[in-house]
Amino acid sequence: MTKNDFKNRFRCETIQKLQLESKKINTITKDKKISDQIYKLAKKDKFKTIMVYIPLKLEVDINTLISKLRREGKTILVPFMEGKSFRLVQYRLPLNKKKFGIKEPKNSYKFRKKNIDLAIVPIVGTDNTLRRVGFGKGMYDRFFEKEKKYINYTLFIARKLFISKHYITDNHDISADMIIT
Repeated sequence: MTKNDFKNRFRCETIQKLQLESKKINTITKDKKISDQIYKLAKKDKFKTIMVYIPLKLEVDINTLISKLRREGKTILVPFMEGKSFRLVQYRLPLNKKKFGIKEPKNSYKFRKKNIDLAIVPIVGTDNTLRRVGFGKGMYDRFFEKEKKYINYTLFIARKLFISKHYITDNHDISADMIIT
């Protein structure tokens, strides 16, 4: 079996486990605890420009965190899909459902300021290298390849941490400064 075969199998099995995890009663409590940890980190390190994601059902719901940070005047950026990658746009309502069921702001313009204090990235899992295994589209990898030098701190989050026994990630797979589950 090749490394890609192991990675694809790990991704499929883990997504199934995350789908089951997202149906549990304590999901709201877990998501709140993770959001609270992120908020404390953001306050402690005085992050002003924060890249987030609009959560899918099996990802940590950080919508209340986004609202809280916006009320405090933080610049909140979200991915806006373009081709095989994305660009960052400022978070604003309303959100529209797009490709892959991902929600995005409507008619947003590209964010021009370059430095991102904190990038919050959802993960499906990782291996012992602690590089990201995502949904398999490579969008975050392509984005980070171009913009890594402007991102000061990267945080991976998931409801539950899944680590492959095999080395399944590649050098182009992004890594984080911290993982919160």
